[in-house]
Amino acid sequence: AFIHFPALLVAPLLLNSNTFTIIRDDAFAGLFHLEYLFIEGNKIDTILRNAFRGLRDLTHLSLANNQIKALPRDVFSDLDSLIELDLRGNKFECDCKTKWLFLWLKMTNSTVSDVLCVGPAEYQDKKLNDVTSFDYECTTTDFVVHQILHYQSVSVDTFNSKNDVYVAIAQPSMENCMVLEWDHIEMNFRSYDNITGQSIVGCKAILIDDQVFVVVAQLFGGSHIYKYDESWTKFVKFQDIEVSRISKPNDIELFEIDSERFFVIADSSKAGLSTVYKWNNKGFYSYQSLHEWFRDTDAEFVDIDGKSHLILSSRSQVPIILQWNKNSKKFVPHSEIPNMEDVLAVKSFRIQNNLYITLTRFIGDSRVMKWNSKQFVEIQALPSRGAMTLQPFSFKNNHYLALGSDYTFSQIYQWDSEKKLFRIFKEIYVQAPRSFTAVSTDRRDFFFASSFKGNTQIFEHIIVDLSL
Repeated sequence: AFIHFPALLVAPLLLNSNTFTIIRDDAFAGLFHLEYLFIEGNKIDTILRNAFRGLRDLTHLSLANNQIKALPRDVFSDLDSLIELDLRGNKFECDCKTKWLFLWLKMTNSTVSDVLCVGPAEYQDKKLNDVTSFDYECTTTDFVVHQILHYQSVSVDTFNSKNDVYVAIAQPSMENCMVLEWDHIEMNFRSYDNITGQSIVGCKAILIDDQVFVVVAQLFGGSHIYKYDESWTKFVKFQDIEVSRISKPNDIELFEIDSERFFVIADSSKAGLSTVYKWNNKGFYSYQSLHEWFRDTDAEFVDIDGKSHLILSSRSQVPIILQWNKNSKKFVPHSEIPNMEDVLAVKSFRIQNNLYITLTRFIGDSRVMKWNSKQFVEIQALPSRGAMTLQPFSFKNNHYLALGSDYTFSQIYQWDSEKKLFRIFKEIYVQAPRSFTAVSTDRRDFFFASSFKGNTQIFEHIIVDLSL
């Protein structure tokens, strides 16, 4: 409307007491030298981001007594000469959309009237300048698909070597242990090496000094340990694991006690024997048989009150806790977790120095339990019919549980620091999920979702600024 009025210079432009409801982009195009603009006493509730574009010489702007609840970010960015801004008599909702204005008020050299909040309730009738912080309220997180690997898998392990990040993926149907490497240029995971076998159900990396080993657990043909050979630039077989001891491996857990390196394989067959293996500077040898005939499904190494423990879950008994005896240097029975039969997996995690465990159950509710200095006590039950995995993980002080189900969508829960419980955060679709594994590289956070019947998916954890 003003494109042909370049002579409107020093005289104020008054648009008061009309019925305007919106100011669109470039509404004042052509008025490059306008100094005073008053748009008071209207019904304006919407102002577009570039409404004042080109008003480089504007010194006074009044938007008083309208119905403005929020202003778009950087709406005043073109007003290089602004001296006074009047925003009185509006209805600002001091939520995330007002965060940028809150920050701008602290930095601008312009004189700005008090901006009063009408909401939310905790800020009603307060000045925007007095709001303490928008940081917590105005950021959330999300998980978005970053990459899809077009093959099935049952487990994923991650390891770092020489400043690079790798993952080892067990693919029983393809009879592979696929090793991927993070590509710092393409920003995705690419194939690095491939260890072949028979019905591979687990690939676990062990780093000792500058050596990288991968324990490859197989249902048939015995399990083996591979070592990365620099001269061949690939993994080559290093040693076998006795077939007589490990019949049906279900989990591999690494741990260290008094600078000694160990791993344990949980055996889930009736004839199997869950066994601890120890590094002797030449190889890994069977160190301790834990117990037999119990069909162990998972093993978790946990530091409880400064003492080393193993928790074994089982299809035929409640989870048992074994404690490391410093004299015999063996694990001995310590206690059990009662009333929790048929547990598929046990995982531990810490939040603010408190120790928790998750117990996964295919039938019935899975459990989150907390150590109370004497025993693990239940704090939350999660409906989990068809669940094969309940995996805790953390990114940037956000704590999550990923509950995978064969019958429905998988659920991601987020820790509520006020209620001290997990709440449902997001649903993702993974066909027959078997594991969730957190991987961080190049200041980015991912988790791998393995699938027994579909594609393996890589999700990225992102921070979402709700004030944008």
